[in-house]
Amino acid sequence: MTGIPLLITFLAAIIIMIVAISKFNLHPFLSLMGVSLLLAIVVGLPLAKIPGIIGAGFSGTFASIGIVIILGALIGMILEKTGGAITLANVVIKCVGERHPQLAIMLMGWVVSIPVFCDSGFVILNPIRKALCRKIKGTSAVGMAVALSAGLYTSHVFIPPTPGPIAAAGALGLADNLAEVIMVGAAVSIPALIAGYIFSRYIGKHVTSAEDVEDEADTTKSYEELVAQYNKLPGACEALAPIVVPIILMALGSVVKMAGMKGAVATGLQFFGTPIIALAVGVCFAVEVLISTSNMDKFRSVTEETLKTVGPILFITAAGGVLGKIITEAGFVEFIKQNAAFVSSIGIFFPFIISAILKTAQGSSTVAIVTTAGILGMYTDPSSMMGALGLTSEMGALLTVMAIGAGAMTVSHANDSYFWVVTNFSGMQPQDGYRTQTAMTLVVGIVSIICIYIASLFLL
Repeated sequence: MTGIPLLITFLAAIIIMIVAISKFNLHPFLSLMGVSLLLAIVVGLPLAKIPGIIGAGFSGTFASIGIVIILGALIGMILEKTGGAITLANVVIKCVGERHPQLAIMLMGWVVSIPVFCDSGFVILNPIRKALCRKIKGTSAVGMAVALSAGLYTSHVFIPPTPGPIAAAGALGLADNLAEVIMVGAAVSIPALIAGYIFSRYIGKHVTSAEDVEDEADTTKSYEELVAQYNKLPGACEALAPIVVPIILMALGSVVKMAGMKGAVATGLQFFGTPIIALAVGVCFAVEVLISTSNMDKFRSVTEETLKTVGPILFITAAGGVLGKIITEAGFVEFIKQNAAFVSSIGIFFPFIISAILKTAQGSSTVAIVTTAGILGMYTDPSSMMGALGLTSEMGALLTVMAIGAGAMTVSHANDSYFWVVTNFSGMQPQDGYRTQTAMTLVVGIVSIICIYIASLFLL
């Protein structure tokens, strides 16, 4: 199958996958695998080769990024269970001050969601947000909720070790360049945070929630209860180390690699700078947090909970790799190359559009990220979709990861669990959720991709 029929078949496969996930509530893993197999048969791939193609796509993804996702998630889970996330939040508010509560709560969310899922991060920080609303007179509860949501969501889609960006980096061939992904993700976060902050200030004046009449004593009590559930909160340095140390190690490893340094020290830095080893060191620092807070007895249960959490993500990521492999083998990339003039005119917007369609249709940002990345393939593979788009440089791959993340934020609505976490925990009605959470993710997503596109004009 070639030409327009192949394109129509590909689009039909994507639609079937989306409908299966969103309408019939089929698990994304089964949907991806089923659609991949169906697509392989329909486009006429040799039946004898299909099992091998599926196996190669599945195992290749696990080999490149599986362990990294597990280690990153384990760090986040330990910080969540020991109260380290609360400590990080307190550090931010001390730096920003109470005169800018929405900026403070947004930066709290941005820091906490680097290792912790945005859903969990909102639940963890929500009592602090509510306490600030009552402590600082004239602060909008809705504006604070939107600011917190924007901060959490921004790092959730842009910055490893959150599983989505890690998976995207691995699928696109950047598994050994996570330090660069983190730095670029932090840079792309700036315009996203600015847009989210401005929108939160605006929407806070036009939407109110049940919290605006909530009793102050109840709010303060909820925060005290949250802190009291931990035997002892870790110190600031302890809570920061599991995140900061791996970043420093990966950055040093990248510098050594780019500089072409030789010798025992350089070899050691490169070893500790590989993402797997760097994050393993981060886990060691996280274990120290468990010890210092007298929670070492929870290590096994935290590990088991982490594996249960990341298991679906790993399998979805691998299934996305299968779909990408099938698409490549089916000749779709060759069709795109034959129409290179049109495709190149879309460029960096292509991954954003695919990711945004998947996000809006089925709700999960992580699913949207890993599926889109799987479709695009390695930037070093000339036969991949990345090759067809002309994004064959490391910087092109870095910006593509960011474009996928921007799309995975656009938009959060009723089929997204995070939508309900934000609206329910902030006392908003669903219709207000569309005016706040949904509108915010649209604004931040559009601003992000525009900034990424402008950056691509100078960097590619």
